[in-house]
Amino acid sequence: MKYRCSSRIPELLAEYVEAFAVYAELEKGLSHNSVAGYFGDLEQCAGFLKTLGVEDWGSVKPDHISLWISTLSGDDYAVASLARKLTSIRLMAKFLVKESIREDDFSELLAGPKMVRRIPLTLSSDEVDRLLAAPDSSTPYGLRDRAMLELLYSSGLRVSELSALELHQLDLEEGYLRVFGKGSKERIVPVGRKALEAIQSYLDSGRSFFVKPKTGSDLFLSERGTAISRKMLWVIIKRYAKAAGIEKPVKPHLLRHSFATHLLNGGADLRAIQEMLGHADISTTQIYTTVEETRLLEQHGQFHPRNQLK
Repeated sequence: MKYRCSSRIPELLAEYVEAFAVYAELEKGLSHNSVAGYFGDLEQCAGFLKTLGVEDWGSVKPDHISLWISTLSGDDYAVASLARKLTSIRLMAKFLVKESIREDDFSELLAGPKMVRRIPLTLSSDEVDRLLAAPDSSTPYGLRDRAMLELLYSSGLRVSELSALELHQLDLEEGYLRVFGKGSKERIVPVGRKALEAIQSYLDSGRSFFVKPKTGSDLFLSERGTAISRKMLWVIIKRYAKAAGIEKPVKPHLLRHSFATHLLNGGADLRAIQEMLGHADISTTQIYTTVEETRLLEQHGQFHPRNQLK
């Protein structure tokens, strides 16, 4: 993909933002979504630098970046968003040193915002059952949607991973998927029996309805015969959540959170969950242990007899 900054960005700032994006995608092998996020952050930063009279990366100082982040903090950006913007800057700074544009890494003295890890929202088992039962399996749309929902919950896939699935990645007989996650890293993910049955029904009686002359090997198809988009997945899931009477804000990632939490509650090993989710660091997976701890505290507070005494 070609990355082009707005014409309002000074030429020397824009040139290296665009060069960094190409380097990150082609040489570093970062996913397109990650690179697009970094590119947007850097273009935004370059626009701010212009207002300070800075027109090239060689003139950027840590104070410039701190002022930018401080300005964004007043615009109600989430802490996670600010942290990612700083990550974009740090990657850019290292790239500039690598390309001999600068001798120093101007990002080394930057302090990031304090991250407060939120406990992920999850669905109860009953809510999951109602959501998965919502599609009408007598129609091609219902067969497709049921298969997608079952697979999201059965295997904990990211929405981007599900939309990119191709037929050859699925082994129905052995019951697993080969998934290419962030940074194109491949992992093997088990697929549960109910999800396998739903996928088989979709392949037998639903997928052909969506096939068009130029349809490729994508597993889940849109009306145009192309791969289902992430945006459409959001729409579909929200529609079924409403039909199922679920009041929580249901997004595709909520099924991934529920997958991990329900496995952990059932006694699954944290390392195994980490592998299935494709987390590079176990600390990312450990957030789900907090969900279980919170549930246990609530149960203790509600049912222990000593807590009922006034």
